[in-house]
Amino acid sequence: MLVRYSTDEKGRPVQKAVVYTRTEHNIEKKDIDPDAIYVIECLKKNGFDAYLVGGAVRDLIVGKTPKDFDIVTDATPSRIKKIFRNSRIIGKRFRLVHVFFGQKIFEVSTFRSTCDGSVGNVFGTMDEDVMRRDFTLNALYYDPVKEHIIDYVNGVNDIKKGVVTPVIPLDRIFIEDPVRMLRAIKYSSTTGCRLPWRLKRRICKSSQLLSPISPSRLTEELLKIINGAHSYEIVRDAMETDLYVYLQPAATNLMLEDKEYRKKYFENLKKLDQFTKEHPDSRLGEKLYFILTDFVEGLTDWKMEIKETSPSELYKRTWTICRNFILPMNPQRIELDFAIRKILQNFGVTVKPKKKKRLPNKADHQDR
Repeated sequence: MLVRYSTDEKGRPVQKAVVYTRTEHNIEKKDIDPDAIYVIECLKKNGFDAYLVGGAVRDLIVGKTPKDFDIVTDATPSRIKKIFRNSRIIGKRFRLVHVFFGQKIFEVSTFRSTCDGSVGNVFGTMDEDVMRRDFTLNALYYDPVKEHIIDYVNGVNDIKKGVVTPVIPLDRIFIEDPVRMLRAIKYSSTTGCRLPWRLKRRICKSSQLLSPISPSRLTEELLKIINGAHSYEIVRDAMETDLYVYLQPAATNLMLEDKEYRKKYFENLKKLDQFTKEHPDSRLGEKLYFILTDFVEGLTDWKMEIKETSPSELYKRTWTICRNFILPMNPQRIELDFAIRKILQNFGVTVKPKKKKRLPNKADHQDR
């Protein structure tokens, strides 16, 4: 085992991180996307440091295949853009670079400083960057060229022990970014790592901090849950820690009022997870179907409604009610439309698709 050193203000060496070599970890290079390795190799050839970071390293350690391979470097976004023509800079507050290989996207970020706390947007060093990361199991860096894991925060041991440990002190971590509470629940549910009692208590006490979070951020987090094939476990734990009410307030209140609806809701989450595993590339509308189907079923006596109301009117009413029901989540209209039409078909309500507007033909404008 190696040790990574830095220096203090007087220039004296200070141990900063433990470095696990190839013989001390079980990461296989063949399990890493070769295009991700190529990005790192290119950055290194141009004189920069570069590493895999976050969930990809965690998954590789436990033998899972990562969904994404995020990369961190000391190169600035403009320098990264010059190295990779197949890339673009994104973000307003803190700029990132997306490097494209066909349909694959690799997110490359620059080390960030702690000068503005854990949510600032100033470029910094690796020593600073690690202290901004939320939990130790996501704060590991892997160099696929040297095949080294760099561990500043005892993250490797926490993964082996199966525990979610904050990097940032508990009195600051959720105040600076409340969405970290959702991430803690997600990491625990998807990795099997337990939440320590103090951390779980802090989440329960801090849940109201999610209240002012923008609908766009909450939508992003909820879509990750829906698409991740672990929605049952995550929603169950989010209900226990009083977080789900901020993601889906209407559904949460209905579950608290109606035990039968709660039972059906969780049964459908299990079906959703199984469907996602079997159809990983399915559209969002297919998945929203599982979230909404029991709610729509309980809206009315459908046999009576079908006799008295036109399909188009039933569709309009149902769409509006469902749109309000899933707030603050704001999925694409076409996906919500797909889910509602599919649910209505179960009750014998077939809604004709909207006619596409006919584009004017050149011949229509020619003199005859």
